[in-house]
Amino acid sequence: MAQAGPAVAGTPGAARAIPVALSTSSVFPERTPDAFEIAARLGYDGVEVMVTADPVSQDAEVLGRLSDYHHLPVLAVHAPNLLITQRVWGREPWGKLERTADLASALGAGVVVVHPPFRWQREYARDFEAGLKRLESRRDMIFAVENLYPLRPRGTEVAAYAPHWDPRRLDCAHVTLDLSHTAVAGTDALEMAEDLGDRLVHVHLTDGTKTGLPDEHLVPGRGTQPCAELLERLPGTGFTGTVVVEISTRRALNSQERLADLAESLAFARAHLPSASPVG
Repeated sequence: MAQAGPAVAGTPGAARAIPVALSTSSVFPERTPDAFEIAARLGYDGVEVMVTADPVSQDAEVLGRLSDYHHLPVLAVHAPNLLITQRVWGREPWGKLERTADLASALGAGVVVVHPPFRWQREYARDFEAGLKRLESRRDMIFAVENLYPLRPRGTEVAAYAPHWDPRRLDCAHVTLDLSHTAVAGTDALEMAEDLGDRLVHVHLTDGTKTGLPDEHLVPGRGTQPCAELLERLPGTGFTGTVVVEISTRRALNSQERLADLAESLAFARAHLPSASPVG
């Protein structure tokens, strides 16, 4: 199986680059194997697997073969926490996280991306923060809680997630920052990153144009979010995680247009991600 991490110069004082991975969700409605092929073709450093109803996204053996064939590591696995994946791996939320961690471990990925509970998952929400601590204490795995957003029907804010959609309000050790979700929430992404400090371990690079749904997941640079500024600041913060391109290409007219959007997103990331401080 491909080893995790980007290519790094072998000398002791080499500058370590922040890896840029492709989320398999970015190629939908194409399939998980297509994401590996596209990521390899365009020169991404790795892949984040979104666990969905696609059987390949759930199969460690097949994913491992894809990783080996394309010489691309799986750097993270996104748990099936979306509304559209509520039936994937059953309805018991802790069981879903355990199975996601098993999959990530089998693939050599060190990060599981997890959403806060929906507010109707009352028992899960009550135990969410303490439960994540228990999971991290007994598994060699980071569970990075993703920022989400409130719902605002007719201008009234409704809490869709509990204990909160903003991970700054949660007692969790690790966080994923998603730049389309900051747009929907009307949150200052740079302020959130600063507030999170070393709890920020994972970034979903994407964009959005306005507060409120829909959650657009645009190519970075096509919306209003400070995508370039965030990337430029990351190395100086001591960030050692992964930047994952997670855009929506479902409206692409054809495969060539999808490929162009994914190539543009990678070029944007590489253009604005300076090398981290020398190590060693």
